Amino acid sequence: MGGIPVLETERLRLRPFAADLSDLDAMVPVLGDPVSMRFYPRPFDRAGVRGWIERQLERYQVDGFGLSAIEELETEEVLGDCGPTVQYVGDEAFVELGWHVRRDRQREGIATEAGAAWRDHCHGSAGVVRLISLIRPENVASGRVARKLGFSPWRETVRDDLTHVVWSHER
Repeated sequence: MGGIPVLETERLRLRPFAADLSDLDAMVPVLGDPVSMRFYPRPFDRAGVRGWIERQLERYQVDGFGLSAIEELETEEVLGDCGPTVQYVGDEAFVELGWHVRRDRQREGIATEAGAAWRDHCHGSAGVVRLISLIRPENVASGRVARKLGFSPWRETVRDDLTHVVWSHER
């Protein structure tokens, strides 16, 4: 997709995670929250969050893109992550659009705003034809975000022994 872009919306800056891991403290309450992460096999501890950020830094090198930090423009506070990653459904690789927002800032449209910016970038200058989003059927809130972004349920897949709906959006 050609370099890690910094995208800005009305309220948000979507930027690569800092290589010095200075975003770690801000991401622990996002990925470590047991309520927000209940649709994952488990919430992440500090070491798991560190590994999560390190995986994004590796993705930047290998794939040229990965999840980015969601930073509020007004406060410069990191509220979560959003962006594209390569994910497999069966044997087929797709670009998945994913998002996580700190629980106390959910229901403010942050995931939708960040997701729309990434969706448009991926379909636009990055040239991605089909974006997917892997969402557990019981994760109604993420399904609502996907629907607001124009995604629709496409098929199902199993990952980590858990059923996921594969939402799809084509350019």
